[in-house]
Amino acid sequence: MSFELPDLPYAYDALAQNGMCSETLEFHHDLHHKAYVDNGNKLIAATEWETKSLEDIITGSYDAGAVAQNGVFNNASQHWNHIQFWEMMGPDGRTMPSELENAITASFGSVDEFKAQFVAAGVGQFGSGWCWLVQNSTGELAITKTENGVNPLCFGQTALLGCDVWEHSYYIDFRNKRPVYIQNFLDKLVNWENVASRMAG
Repeated sequence: MSFELPDLPYAYDALAQNGMCSETLEFHHDLHHKAYVDNGNKLIAATEWETKSLEDIITGSYDAGAVAQNGVFNNASQHWNHIQFWEMMGPDGRTMPSELENAITASFGSVDEFKAQFVAAGVGQFGSGWCWLVQNSTGELAITKTENGVNPLCFGQTALLGCDVWEHSYYIDFRNKRPVYIQNFLDKLVNWENVASRMAG
């Protein structure tokens, strides 16, 4: 399969009043995400990966023992990560559905404590990467962080929420204030209905 850049599920300026300006989305989606798509297509052309699904490319090309991942993985994984990221945000859906709130409270003690731990994970990710709310195969919720483009698929986890902590995701709006960006992401940008829809029953 070839990678395709999806349209944003909202207008470029739809998140501006909530802390992510149109310039950020234009650079992030139209340049950074598009580069993963274009580079990924070049790298998988005429290889064993060309007919595989995006998820199979990610899990098949991930090397748990590698400090730096290969180009096929990096571009495929970042393509997948960004597809999820756009869908996990939105101008609406900021009320957390009760089933998600109950699951978060059961796992972390409270929504506020979950947010505090999520921010800490994102701030604690040295350099580029992501922080995640995941559901493990047992159904339990956990907060994780991953370097560069590595994502929960690599560990058999379901990604419920992911926050991009590469600088290109927040520098225009928040400069070097990563903690403020992540807190704003949780408070004003997440579409919690989308997050809840990812949970297994």
